[in-house]
Amino acid sequence: MGTPGTALITGTTSGVGLNAANALARQGWIVVAANRNPQRAAGAADELGIPHDRIHHILMDLGDLDSVRHAVETLSIGIDALVCNAAIYDPRLKEPKRSPQGYELSMATNHLGHFLLIQLLLDRIKASTHPSKRIVILGTVTANSKELGGKIPIPAPADLGDLSGFEAGFMDPVAMASGQMFKPGKAYKDSKLCNMITTQELHRRLHDDTGIICTSLYPGCVADTPLFRNTPKAFQMIFPWFQKKITRGYVSQALAGERVAKVVADPEFNQSGVHWSWGNRQKKDGEQFSQELSDKATNPEVARRVWELSMKLVGF
Repeated sequence: MGTPGTALITGTTSGVGLNAANALARQGWIVVAANRNPQRAAGAADELGIPHDRIHHILMDLGDLDSVRHAVETLSIGIDALVCNAAIYDPRLKEPKRSPQGYELSMATNHLGHFLLIQLLLDRIKASTHPSKRIVILGTVTANSKELGGKIPIPAPADLGDLSGFEAGFMDPVAMASGQMFKPGKAYKDSKLCNMITTQELHRRLHDDTGIICTSLYPGCVADTPLFRNTPKAFQMIFPWFQKKITRGYVSQALAGERVAKVVADPEFNQSGVHWSWGNRQKKDGEQFSQELSDKATNPEVARRVWELSMKLVGF
C-alpha cells in the first residue's frame, strides 16, 4: 500500500471519514482528524479501536473560516496528504442557513471551508518528502451530469450558472452560485460540483510544478451514512434498501472508507487529475476506473473563475 505518512481528514465523527481514518491508521499512517466536535470524534475512533498514537483530534468547523484558520495555526506537524471529506446536506430547509461570514452554509462548509484549508496547507504539502503527496476530495455522482445520478431533475441538476452568486459575494439575499432562488438540495449538489472543479484546477495549477497528486473520488453510494440524517425518516429507511436491491449501487461505510484510504495511500492511484469511481452499479471485486466528468466540472475557464472568486470569498 505504499509508504505511510501523515494525513489530515475532515469529518471523522462517523461515516466515510471515520472509516477512512481507521483504514489509514491500520496501514501505519498518522491521522489528524479535523471536526467540529473532537470529543465525539475521539469516542468514535475509540469504538473502532483506532490506536491513540495513530490519531490526533483538532477542532475545526469548516463552516466558519476563522475556525479553519485557527485550527491550521495550532497544527504543528507536517502533512503529506489532505482528505476533504466532511459535508453537510439539509434538503428540507425552507430558508438558507448562514455561516458566521454570511455565506449559505452548505457552500460555506462543503466548498469554501475546504478551499481555504487547501490554501493554508499547500506549503506544508509542497514541503512533504512523501513519494506520493496528495490532495483528495470526495465528489458525488449527483454533481456529475455525465452520469445518470447527475441528471436527476429533483430539485435540479448541479449547475453554477453564470456564477453571479459568487460575483455578488454570496451575501444575503444571495444563496446560490447562480444567483437564482434557493433550493437546498441543489445547493448541496452545487457545492460538490465546486469540489470536483477545485480538484481539476488544483491539478492544472500544481501537479507539474510540485508533484502533488490531486484527485477526487466517488466510492459508491453510502446510502446509510449520517450525511442523510436531515432527510425524512421514510427516505432514510427506503433509500438504503433501494440502493441495495434495485440499483445495486450501495457500499458500506467501511468499504467506502477503505476506498478513500486506497486513493490516499496506494501507488496504484498515483495519477493526478483523475476522478476515481467504482461505478453506479457495484460488482463483486469491482476495480476502480477513471470516471469522465461533465463539462461543468472540467471547463478550464469556469474553473479559473471559481478559483479566483473563491480566493476572494475566503479572504485571499
